[in-house]
Amino acid sequence: MHVYEVRPRKDKRGFDLISDALAFGRLWYAGQNAVNHAIGYAKHRSRSCDAVIRVCDAAGTVSDTQSTRASSKNVGDQNVWTTGVTQAS
Repeated sequence: MHVYEVRPRKDKRGFDLISDALAFGRLWYAGQNAVNHAIGYAKHRSRSCDAVIRVCDAAGTVSDTQSTRASSKNVGDQNVWTTGVTQAS
């Protein structure tokens, strides 16, 4: 299972997506939909495995948590991955 965290940058210039599953450890997102884009990328990267996505505020407290579960369906000779997304409050 991979854990992703979306945190505001200390320089207040957007948000970082942080995870050990990322090649460079973190990605920087800026702009109006930065948090949504970071969550979307984390969901995309975790299509084939279970993941937890945490959104943190500036103080470091978790304000939102989403989890994804991946399952394999055998279609013919191919494995097709489907992801179900659940959102916890």
